[in-house]
Amino acid sequence: MRAILCESWRDFDALEVKDIPPPAMRPRGVRIRVEAAGVSFATQLVVAGKYQRKPPLPFVPGTEVVGTVMEAAPDAEAPPPGTRVFAVLDWGGYAEQAIADDIHVVPIPDGLPAEPAVAFPISYPTAGAGLLWRGRIAAGDWVLVHGAAGGVGLAGVEIAKAVACRVIARAGAAKHALLRDRGADVVLDSALPFRDAVREATGGQGVGCVLDTIGGDAFEDSLRCLGDGGTLVVVGFAGGGIPTVPANILLLKNIAVAGVNWGSYVGWSPGDNRHLHAPRARELWARLMGWWRDGALKPEVHAVFPLEKFREAMAEVRERRSAGRVVLRP
Repeated sequence: MRAILCESWRDFDALEVKDIPPPAMRPRGVRIRVEAAGVSFATQLVVAGKYQRKPPLPFVPGTEVVGTVMEAAPDAEAPPPGTRVFAVLDWGGYAEQAIADDIHVVPIPDGLPAEPAVAFPISYPTAGAGLLWRGRIAAGDWVLVHGAAGGVGLAGVEIAKAVACRVIARAGAAKHALLRDRGADVVLDSALPFRDAVREATGGQGVGCVLDTIGGDAFEDSLRCLGDGGTLVVVGFAGGGIPTVPANILLLKNIAVAGVNWGSYVGWSPGDNRHLHAPRARELWARLMGWWRDGALKPEVHAVFPLEKFREAMAEVRERRSAGRVVLRP
């Protein structure tokens, strides 16, 4: 089969497409014929050996796929062959076939095409876990989303609106129309200061939750945008800088900072608690699919590339040109 193979820790652009044997079946495994795979910023860290978990070399990168079930291990609780599914993987997605754990394989309806379905294994549940589990958002809350046109950010805007929150979305000017289409109540230019605009939009009360995919210089201002009892949810550091927490602000404003790592729920963190968290993860996926059926979630696909164009695909993500998800088609 054709696959992108990482044979040593290296820059993403130094990878190559090669012909390799299909992956071997394993206990509770499900073999998927891959139709679409998501391209994420974190994949660059994985192939460079800089991610929190290092796959054994050589390996095929890629952690989120959509495709069709081909077969399953005898002990797997899996959909029958021919079922269209999305799945989270440890690695192996940038290939014509991939093996996923049965607990991370979810059937999808016929009306959901493969490319937009790529947003459901990781992007939507990351935003969902951040807002629902860590931020504890409720109807009527104000929610501020940084990086709102990215994969997780856009998912966060939609999920907050599905819960009947009021959303302030920050992104580059070229992406504002998309955010308004997804229901954002206030759209701010990410190139401009935002504290005063947030204060004005919320009538001085501040927001109940911040979903921060960017980090960097916006972090402390985000803390000051929180209202009493609010939570800043840290999702990532796409802006490059990892901020420190001024604890005195947490005390004086009666606010909190919480991290959310979807990898913790699907087995990517030390300790590998995927089976412990599987019921909760599958419950969240079911809720997200219900919102999709109701029309509340509209996954956005920025661009689709063939496997051989993986460098161009990652450039769209790396240079932050994408709105929604970038997809490879093996």
